Amino acid sequence: MFLKLAIKSVLNRRVSALLTVMAIAVGIFVLLGVEQLRTQARENFTNTVSGVDLIVGARTGSINLLLYSVFRVGAPTNNITWQSYQEIASQPDVEWAVPVSLGDSHKGYHVVGTTTDYFEYFSYASQHRLTFEQGGPFSATLDVVLGAEVAARLDYALGDELVLAHGVASTRFSQHDNALFRVVGVLDATGTPIDQTLFVDVQGIEAMHSGWRQGVKLPGARISPLTLAQSVSEPETITAFLLGLKSRMSTFRVQRQINNYAKEPLLAILPGVTLAELWQTMALLEHALRLISGLVLLASVLGLSAMLLASIREREREIQLLRIIGAPPLFLFLLIELEALLIALLGIAMGVLGLWVCLLLLDDFLMDKLGLHLPVEVLSPEQLLALLLVILATVTAAAIPSFSAYRSANLAQAS
Repeated sequence: MFLKLAIKSVLNRRVSALLTVMAIAVGIFVLLGVEQLRTQARENFTNTVSGVDLIVGARTGSINLLLYSVFRVGAPTNNITWQSYQEIASQPDVEWAVPVSLGDSHKGYHVVGTTTDYFEYFSYASQHRLTFEQGGPFSATLDVVLGAEVAARLDYALGDELVLAHGVASTRFSQHDNALFRVVGVLDATGTPIDQTLFVDVQGIEAMHSGWRQGVKLPGARISPLTLAQSVSEPETITAFLLGLKSRMSTFRVQRQINNYAKEPLLAILPGVTLAELWQTMALLEHALRLISGLVLLASVLGLSAMLLASIREREREIQLLRIIGAPPLFLFLLIELEALLIALLGIAMGVLGLWVCLLLLDDFLMDKLGLHLPVEVLSPEQLLALLLVILATVTAAAIPSFSAYRSANLAQAS
């Protein structure tokens, strides 16, 4: 009976109650959505690279080096020579070294020049190696391996031929139409920037730039595909390279040697440490987003309290009738609290359902535009705790109108 009375009381003020429910739903949606985005963005960044002891590039900021070499964000300040790469890769402490050459693209997706060692040694998440859904690594100069998203979005299959472009924007730059690359492999999905990348041999990068000077195609410089494929040469420069060491104990020693390299200014960074620095710089933004979402929800809860408080004045006759049939003041106090709880629970349910539907519908869009995979599960232990705090805040905010009803009942009883 108590619950039935509370439901009927809410339905009697259905318009104002519905608006309050929607306000709480929006607050819950924003709160959980921001938390989901923040958590998964950090997890996706952390899972992008694993098993790499050092990343080496031209001297710049450590975060900038990490972003352009691993996440394909930003641009390098300079390239490094192939000779420096070979000298450092041949040091006794180095177990493996993988070059990375950037600067070209295909229909908005980045192209990475590297070696087959990339597929053998690079790993993501918790030491997960790269695996192939179709085909295998490149073996010829003009072979290309596609990330999972590239193959799916552009509808490529093994054996297809494609032309790479100069530059890394989605707009159309000068095309390397003197070199047709053939798809020989498609990687399994990883949920990292690898899915949005095309991989070619570093010698393929050199081959397709034959007849180019300083990023400009020379007029009339046309080379036959056969001659192009046979003109294999080592690159003069690369963008960066990844190092795996034989012993973790030597990490700081090798890092110091590279940072003090005499032949050219180099920078060696530890990916894990630099990721921590990146999140420290973004901590203020994280806190600001959480504060904004919390304030939106707080405004919704206070709106609920205001709605219930305004309804008390309209319900004086109802309160008097309840007192006449013997309802004690505590009954009225708990009735208002239950009404607030019902409105809050309905708002929470709508907010969670709305977020679940949005994640379900926007998953492909977020992966395509931001490279973020947000799981549909929206009720983690942390988020359940946040919802519990919302319920407690609702009960606390409803105490004001509940006490007002309690006092009105006492006054009615005294009179």
